[in-house]
Amino acid sequence: MAAPPARARADYDYLIKLLLIGDSGVGKSCLLLRFSDGSFTTSFITTIGIDFKIRTIELDGKRIKLQIWDTAGQERFRTITTAYYRGAMGILLVYDVTDESSFNNIRNWIQNIEQHASDNVNKILVGNKADMDESKRVVPTSKGQALADEYGIKFFETSAKTNLNVEQVFFSIARDIKQRLADTDSRAEPSTIKINQPDAAGAAQAAQRSACCGST
Repeated sequence: MAAPPARARADYDYLIKLLLIGDSGVGKSCLLLRFSDGSFTTSFITTIGIDFKIRTIELDGKRIKLQIWDTAGQERFRTITTAYYRGAMGILLVYDVTDESSFNNIRNWIQNIEQHASDNVNKILVGNKADMDESKRVVPTSKGQALADEYGIKFFETSAKTNLNVEQVFFSIARDIKQRLADTDSRAEPSTIKINQPDAAGAAQAAQRSACCGST
């Protein structure tokens, strides 16, 4: 992903693009609205294609600009949303704890990620609507955790309605991505030094030869 111009970067240290994916109706748009605007509504119109919000947060003394894309869950929009996988740095896989089929489809969504996203993309599993009455819950917390463990990713249960763990989910994946980017930057720095080393050594040798010649 090309770095934005320096002028555009003046107000943040990192620009992180996140993608919300999952079946239609699991609450992706509600999670995004809760996190970006601090509000909740039950009168959401189904997302058509793709939508996004921006929020800048502070993490470990750094300003992180989050660009969060909300994708449509329906099959007919699937081809539109796959184009957005490639540039994503982090993906939130969302299911509804009261809808078992949305949980079972997480494996299909992960296959989509493997096909279309970058190999090093960060992933996090989110079981939404955790505020619902236990009698309506069909996916126990332990089942969500087991799936996350299987894929080696973090897991949170959230409620966009009550704001349960919403901030924690976005901050968690943003922190992991920031760490990955920082690690990549620090690994790149030594190679820059190595490139310059032969020139420095050559200059030192030339100086020594010049000193030798001057002393004879």
